[in-house]
Amino acid sequence: MKTTLKTIMTLLATVSSCFAASGAESEGNGLLVMLFLSVGALIVVFQMLPGLALFGSMLRGLFSGKDVESRR
Repeated sequence: MKTTLKTIMTLLATVSSCFAASGAESEGNGLLVMLFLSVGALIVVFQMLPGLALFGSMLRGLFSGKDVESRR
């Protein structure tokens, strides 16, 4: 009985790693995933454009050399 139990336990310990590898592999990203990521990237880019324009006008205002008080 002990020998049978030890044999079964040894088999279960060695075979469990075979059950962990299912063999199902991913085929890569589908078309919808790529479209979703592309739309997200476009949103980020189009939100950066006004931000960069504001940043450029801020830098131009800081380094222009003219005071705001002297313009009036």
